[in-house]
Amino acid sequence: MSCDYVQLANPGVQSLQPYQAGKPMDELERELGIREIVKLASNENPLGPSPKVISAIQQSLSELTRYPDSNGFQLKHALSQRFSLSSDQITLGNGSNDLLEIVARTFLRDGTEAIYSQYAFIVYPLVTKAAGAKGIAVPAKAYGHDLTAMADAVNEKTRVIFLANPNNPTGTCFSTSAFETFMSRVPQSVIVVLDEAYTEFAENIDTPNGLDFLDRYSNLVVTRTFSKAYGLAALRVGFAVANPDITNLMNRVRQPFNVSSLAQTAAVTALADSDYLQQTVQVNSQGYQQLIDGFTALKLAFIPSAANFITLDMKKEAQPVYQALLHQGVIVRPLAVYGLPNHLRISIGTQAENQQFLTALEKVSL
Repeated sequence: MSCDYVQLANPGVQSLQPYQAGKPMDELERELGIREIVKLASNENPLGPSPKVISAIQQSLSELTRYPDSNGFQLKHALSQRFSLSSDQITLGNGSNDLLEIVARTFLRDGTEAIYSQYAFIVYPLVTKAAGAKGIAVPAKAYGHDLTAMADAVNEKTRVIFLANPNNPTGTCFSTSAFETFMSRVPQSVIVVLDEAYTEFAENIDTPNGLDFLDRYSNLVVTRTFSKAYGLAALRVGFAVANPDITNLMNRVRQPFNVSSLAQTAAVTALADSDYLQQTVQVNSQGYQQLIDGFTALKLAFIPSAANFITLDMKKEAQPVYQALLHQGVIVRPLAVYGLPNHLRISIGTQAENQQFLTALEKVSL
């Protein structure tokens, strides 16, 4: 090859590595010929999609030759009604990852900085570097956000702060009072992104509902997704809420037709299906107890979680355990890429899936 194409790329892109998603089930089947695979790697909803969503999608199939509504009127209306919002506060995204990138493209550039926590979602540094900005990873506190230290890290170059609550991949949460104290210290010129991808699972926990603070903090952007609790991961749909001025800027950057018609239809239907959401949260709560009981019996350390996953501390290199579990037909998530080489993240599945994992774990970890 006569041309070094890496040198042609934007400086921020040159040092990036592609995002590595959880291993697909069919890939493991191809590699090892294993059937009856359990995937607990990507924090997906184990219930399968809501029957109401399936029905709504089937009724929409005849319109596949049409472009989707680029402005997402029906979905924005449903979100406005459900969460008491104004449509001009909402930006729709191809999953909440899309929205994180939109924020970065809107507010970050060469010479600016974004702040995020150590052990926070790996997309934050990816979108920061891709935008040409410098990422500042603030050391974690008990595997979670040290909001005091993050506020201390703000300087004249800071443009964006990414917060995840609950945090992925550790499942930790910060309290409402801690959030309020943090926001009181952050200048209005710094955009604070509160990533609430797992907020539906944080029941009975003192943690802020970001939507309640939008009127109070004009620099706050709240992102949410339909991929987890609402069971629509394959359709890729999320939304961001902010003051109309920020929303207007984000929608200038947003690609047209970034949320498909089927995704919009499914999201509107899922938003109204409270029974499905309630069942999801209940199954998650029961599965959480099942897994931590199993970990306790196996004398394995874990990080208490407010999300739909639990992170295990194997107290040794976790990659061999991950590989051994693959041979048992169980896919989990190794966390070396997050700087946690001794940890595995386990999504909470159905009772049967959790038990298959615990049985396999006992075989390979002891």
